[in-house]
Amino acid sequence: MSKKPDQVVFNEEEQRYDAALKPYATGVGAPAITTLDTIAWKNVNIDKVNKQVKAKYNELKAEFDALMDKFEYNNLVYQAKFNFEPSVGETYHLYKDKKEQMFLSIISPNECNFNHLGTFKLNADKMWEKL
Repeated sequence: MSKKPDQVVFNEEEQRYDAALKPYATGVGAPAITTLDTIAWKNVNIDKVNKQVKAKYNELKAEFDALMDKFEYNNLVYQAKFNFEPSVGETYHLYKDKKEQMFLSIISPNECNFNHLGTFKLNADKMWEKL
């Protein structure tokens, strides 16, 4: 069979004309097929996603920073010298002595002359909470 002109819609596999069966227009006078402009939609949604990711990142970073602060002062208190077993729920004070050694005490800062570093409370999980 001879080659058909470009404007003729002929299905070579089924050997028939099937222009009416196509899901798109095939005639020269048919409206042009144009793609949608998705750039604006993409840009708006990229901006939204970026804001969501940044907000979640900032939230996680703040939580991480708070956890690291908690870790650091827990490490500080547990490295301090104390000659008693701290009780859960009690308040203790962390000091530095004249030799720059840290120690934990029940004596409040207004009752002594040591360098006061902080006041802490031992919770049920054996973690020190800074007061």
